[in-house]
Amino acid sequence: MPDIEVLVNDFVAKLSKRKVEGSQATARLTAELLRSVVSLQRLPPINPAAVLIEAVRGIGVKLIAANPVELAVGNIVRRVLHIIREEDLSLLASKTGDLDLSAASDDEGTIDHDCDPIQSAAAAAAKSFLRSPSLHALLENMPDKALPSNIYTSSSGGDSEEKSKADKLARTRKLKHDVIEAINILIEDIDTCHELIAEQAVEHIHQNEVILTLGSSRTALEFLCAAKEKKRSFRVVVAEGAPRYQGHALAKELVGRGLQATVVTDSAIFAMISRVNMVIVGVHAMMANGGVIAPVGMNMVALAAQKHAVPFVVVAGIHKLCPSYPHNPEVCLNDMRSPAELLEFGQFSNCMDFGMDSRAPLVQVVNPGFDYVSAELVSLLITDIGGHNPSYMYRLISDYYSADDFDLQGRQRK
Repeated sequence: MPDIEVLVNDFVAKLSKRKVEGSQATARLTAELLRSVVSLQRLPPINPAAVLIEAVRGIGVKLIAANPVELAVGNIVRRVLHIIREEDLSLLASKTGDLDLSAASDDEGTIDHDCDPIQSAAAAAAKSFLRSPSLHALLENMPDKALPSNIYTSSSGGDSEEKSKADKLARTRKLKHDVIEAINILIEDIDTCHELIAEQAVEHIHQNEVILTLGSSRTALEFLCAAKEKKRSFRVVVAEGAPRYQGHALAKELVGRGLQATVVTDSAIFAMISRVNMVIVGVHAMMANGGVIAPVGMNMVALAAQKHAVPFVVVAGIHKLCPSYPHNPEVCLNDMRSPAELLEFGQFSNCMDFGMDSRAPLVQVVNPGFDYVSAELVSLLITDIGGHNPSYMYRLISDYYSADDFDLQGRQRK
């Protein structure tokens, strides 16, 4: 069985060489890698969650640095860290709950007898500990005389130590098992996000509407096709998405699945938007402020939709929800792609050649891959857990991430 370092280095190489691209693919592979890390990581019996968190965080920093453009990688790392914290708290709560229950049963059994002051002080101290882990609060409830050493442990020291060690090992194994199970559920959610989003299509697409979309998105494709399967009759206007022209492939697939599609150039979006009832698009990432990072040209579509009061609807899996803001330095808002997508080098070699001298080329090619669309331009965000207003993103982030994990790189530098 390969060790953790081999698995991590292999995935880092794939990310850095762009052999793995796309939010869903990178999210799923990241979750699978972290599941293997949790399974293979050796944990001490004392505070295993902290050791596991540090291991996952260190690996996460490497993965993010390998390809900062794929924000879904960091999202999944933060989700797994949140899972570890939640499962550790769940185990701690169940343990203290059992202790509280046993203390209550002891109180019921001795209610008719004279109360031993030392035992009552111990019970008060135990309850204080369950309410708050403060040592000061624990000591305040203690009497002046020392408590006997067998309040929480058995009279046999050797048996007590062995039992305590066995309990800690069992808790460590339980933590691993619960975290792996939760990651399995996360992977299943990533796999089924398209279907869950598509189930909501009939609530948003109505008869004889005209829908505009840009580029190619599997989530948008399944969303539109699901409405078609529910006997909705509508037409789709597809902007071609230059320079990669992914809209051509999307239009072909829509027609193959029985929808009516019209392909237009990106420059014709403003001319067509007045005839459109709704814009439905897939995105690369959803930010903490409700804005989205989407394929280049999307901001132009959003501005056109706002100008003509057309709803701009985003469909995306919850694994694309990023707890960072677009102004955060660790967020890579754009990706400069190859100039070959725009110009053939042979035709412009005399303009682009640096030549023998040090003069700058006459023609410079800038080919950004993404646009940022502000939250004010987004009407609705439809995820696999339902539709949300952009202003609701803060609530989803608090449900799926821990504040301690927002800035992984910053914590690593410290």
